[in-house]
Amino acid sequence: MALQINEGGSCSTARFIYDVFLSFRGEDTRYNFTSHLYKALCDKGFNTFIDDDNLQKGEEISTGLLKAIELSMISIVVFSENFASSTWCLNELVKILECKNFGQIVLPVFYKVNPSEVRKQEGKFGIALTKHEEKHNKDKVQSWRAALTKATDLVGFSYKDGYVSITTFLPFCNIKH
Repeated sequence: MALQINEGGSCSTARFIYDVFLSFRGEDTRYNFTSHLYKALCDKGFNTFIDDDNLQKGEEISTGLLKAIELSMISIVVFSENFASSTWCLNELVKILECKNFGQIVLPVFYKVNPSEVRKQEGKFGIALTKHEEKHNKDKVQSWRAALTKATDLVGFSYKDGYVSITTFLPFCNIKH
């Protein structure tokens, strides 16, 4: 279900070419939960963007990745224990929430993490953000903290050890496939 690209390329004016953008910490979930979710979405006919191992070469988020977020109708953010240690993941989250302000649907998935740990930035989330404060601009880290808190205010899904059916997501997507 690919739609047209708008040359403007901002969240407020973009027309979608992706149904779903998957945001995740590769080392935690790429070869298990996220790969299964990606396959299930594709099998149901969702045009889904997932980065590949070659996309993340440097520290700064690429313009191609930002464009993919802007051109997605839905973003699924998979929070896992090392999510906050990645500046890429945090920058993606800020962009995703920016696009949510313009109508993008955002679905958080808490993969083997408690949503309150994300919200309160405790445990590995707190440790990672404290480390970021040593290396990055305080305003940047504060924007990441605010994004993490805001994301936990959204209706989401928790996954501990078990099975989550893709049909669980469909009512929130407001799309029939």
